[in-house]
Amino acid sequence: MSILFSPLTVREFEVRNRLWVAPMCMYSAEHGVPNDWHHVHLAQFASGGAGLVIAEASAVVPDGRISPRDTGMWNDEQRDAWAPIVAAIHARGAAAGIQLAHAGRKASTWWPFAGRGHGSVDVDEGGWETDAPSAVPFEGIAAPAALDAAGIDEIVEAFGAAARRSVEAGFDVLEVHAAHGYLLHQFLSPLSNLREDEYGGSLENRARLLLRVVRAVRDAAGPAAPVFVRFSGTDWAEGGWGVEETTTVAAWAADAGADLFDISSGGLVAHQQIAIGPGYQVPLAEHVRREAGLPVAAVGLITGGAQAESILESGSADAILAAREWLRDPHFGLRAAEDLGIDDAAALWPPQYIRARRR
Repeated sequence: MSILFSPLTVREFEVRNRLWVAPMCMYSAEHGVPNDWHHVHLAQFASGGAGLVIAEASAVVPDGRISPRDTGMWNDEQRDAWAPIVAAIHARGAAAGIQLAHAGRKASTWWPFAGRGHGSVDVDEGGWETDAPSAVPFEGIAAPAALDAAGIDEIVEAFGAAARRSVEAGFDVLEVHAAHGYLLHQFLSPLSNLREDEYGGSLENRARLLLRVVRAVRDAAGPAAPVFVRFSGTDWAEGGWGVEETTTVAAWAADAGADLFDISSGGLVAHQQIAIGPGYQVPLAEHVRREAGLPVAAVGLITGGAQAESILESGSADAILAAREWLRDPHFGLRAAEDLGIDDAAALWPPQYIRARRR
């Protein structure tokens, strides 16, 4: 019996298997509205056997976009454009999730294939001024303004409104993005949060905004929809955010209404000391699961069915999130099931593709 291809129930919602698609920015939207690219891109993973497909980081306000080409969920036009994409994922047997985000000081940057490098987009070229917990820039990006209390309140409200629209669009799972150096992570880390008010200093204060956001998203999601939080388990930088703080704040977030924690790492500083290798972030997920007793998903250079199965068998995680492997092979789920010799792997296959099975 494969753990990877057994169902997982999160808050009474059952996902058909535990091999999931991590959110991946496509930088292909106009005015935050997803389009045919996103439709084909995401629906193919459901056809390919994924249990859950999480759509890319979608900004809760226009100024929260990483780039001008990011998707959003700050208006009804975006909600209505997401709805048929969600329906296509459901029609192919998978659950649909969305990652709600605010990029903070890493907003208003050029998208990777713009041919303009990795710096800030100037206001006269469609960019905007950015916000952060403190007026501390990310290397190579324009300096942000420090948010005041009213600005913080508006962001909490925006996450709640985006969550309501996400549920209206049909999304099953809502993920709060508190990783990769974006706004909520910026508040969590002492390297980027130099505030001296109720949102800075102690761990409780630095976690205050995240917990307010989780409560707002939970309230908007209602009692049934699972709420995930993506954390960077470590900043990979001296004096920064670490796995012990992640574990503590994950427990607080669970009390605030979060159900599962997606443990990635890094992104807060430009110069990170990372030893990258297969499954290099799995120990971070395992630590949170063991010490806090919370369900977690592992991510990071997980590229095969046997590797994913072994992570679950070891008790390191409850689910697997893969990203680039799905880009290389949109039928990663079908391949992994066959490689593991799953007896009922045929049930994952669209009937139109069944003749391509290898066994």
